[in-house]
Amino acid sequence: MWQALTFALIIIGINVVYVSLFTLRMILTIKGQKALASVLSVMEVFIYLMGLTLVLDRLDNPWNVAAYCLGYGIGVYLGGRIEERLALGYSQVQVIVDSLESELPPMLRSLGYGVTSWVADGKDGKRLMMQVLVKRSNEKRLLSQLNELSPKAFIVSYEPKFFKGGFWVRRIQK
Repeated sequence: MWQALTFALIIIGINVVYVSLFTLRMILTIKGQKALASVLSVMEVFIYLMGLTLVLDRLDNPWNVAAYCLGYGIGVYLGGRIEERLALGYSQVQVIVDSLESELPPMLRSLGYGVTSWVADGKDGKRLMMQVLVKRSNEKRLLSQLNELSPKAFIVSYEPKFFKGGFWVRRIQK
């Protein structure tokens, strides 16, 4: 009994590690970090083969298959949580406020953000529109500050795939 339970826990653990690595490798590949993704893939495939071999060698026990499935699900969740913590890359935050006289752009700049602003036409008149590029690790802080500085602002956040020049390039070169 204890041996079967221990074996199931080993299968769960192996799959949690495998799927977490799989998730991170996919994210790194998408973000263009191919070398690191390649290194992770070697470990990922090794762990995958070990776990799958353990399950396939003992298919007579349905608990092993269930443990494999459970470990996979936990691994997907854990891989996503790890990626959230790493917060790789950048976010582009678009901010729209209804007051053209808003002091929001200089306030955000004083907090260290690069802000591009312009006047846009909205349904109910002129709006001040801003683009703010921020490291994903700082996005929550920016959103909190925006909520504090301009609680009625309309905010959209997305992840840019490529950018060149501007505020970030000068800042990164320093």
